[in-house]
Amino acid sequence: MKTDFYKVSGNKAADHSAIVRAAEIIQNGGLVGMPTETVYGLAASALNTDAAEKIYAAKGRPSDNPLIVHIADPREAEAVAFVPPVYYRLAERFMPGPLTVIMPKRSCIPDSVTGGLDSVAVRCPAHPIARALICAAGVPLAAPSANRSGAPSPTTAEHVRRDMDGLIDMILDGGPSEIGLESTVIKLTDDGCVILRPGAVTEMMLASVLGSVSIAKAVTNPEMVGDKPLSPGMKYKHYAPNAEVILVDASPSAFSEYVKEHISENEAVAVADDAKASFAHCHVLSTGKSTSAKDESRELFALLRKADDLGYRRIYIKLPPATGEYLALYNRLIRAAGGKIIYISR
Repeated sequence: MKTDFYKVSGNKAADHSAIVRAAEIIQNGGLVGMPTETVYGLAASALNTDAAEKIYAAKGRPSDNPLIVHIADPREAEAVAFVPPVYYRLAERFMPGPLTVIMPKRSCIPDSVTGGLDSVAVRCPAHPIARALICAAGVPLAAPSANRSGAPSPTTAEHVRRDMDGLIDMILDGGPSEIGLESTVIKLTDDGCVILRPGAVTEMMLASVLGSVSIAKAVTNPEMVGDKPLSPGMKYKHYAPNAEVILVDASPSAFSEYVKEHISENEAVAVADDAKASFAHCHVLSTGKSTSAKDESRELFALLRKADDLGYRRIYIKLPPATGEYLALYNRLIRAAGGKIIYISR
């Protein structure tokens, strides 16, 4: 299969032509790599059983891992799910944006999209290209991350091309992802919600709208993950590069000392630019200009892919706190490391 590649650069006529072509592919049961504000998605019609199965085949993804259904307007959730009133309170605050809500599914959504579950995960992305494609296709889009299953998620169109060239019909290049980590996934409860996958919409932000917010144990403890995940990204090892990720839970000074004692020639340490001075004789991969949750989250997957490009055998990363804006980063890192953490007393 030849994979067409289109750069969506702001030229309205060219962009419209590319989106129309991508929509035709979707309508004919094909697959399109599309940009979103979180990571790049691998889009197909959410109403087409065969198209959903093509997603699983292209990704090499287990068919029990549910796909997120993307809509162009929050109100379109009514067409694919049985929507409770609280959904609209969330929509008013967080949509379009990086929030996915799990609700009981309508019969139009095939079991192949939901991994056999009777619920469906619904998201309205903020990226204008994603929403334009949904509108042009005229159907909701099932769109997991556009990478091979288990590998770091793609935050650029080039990442998608590396993983999916020859496996999908088309890639739309909308530039680097703004957020860099997948959406927050929640399941509604009688008095609030449970966070199944953390993202840019945090526990505190959700609590400002809902009465009660809890966090699934699997978010911070991979060994608690069941065989049938309720949300994408709940599998045990996920987001992992070929390089071994060494997570170290330590103070900044203890982390620096540990790395200096253990790092070898074909290994690297991941730190922010403002902390590079402590690792002058090490191979350094930048997590951003400064030590912040947003910088580190945005750069994480690109950093893991770069480590493989450069042939590093191991990457040393300081474990972030499992709270607030850092929770999503913590969650991705413990999965990338297969749940292994080195603890150093402070």
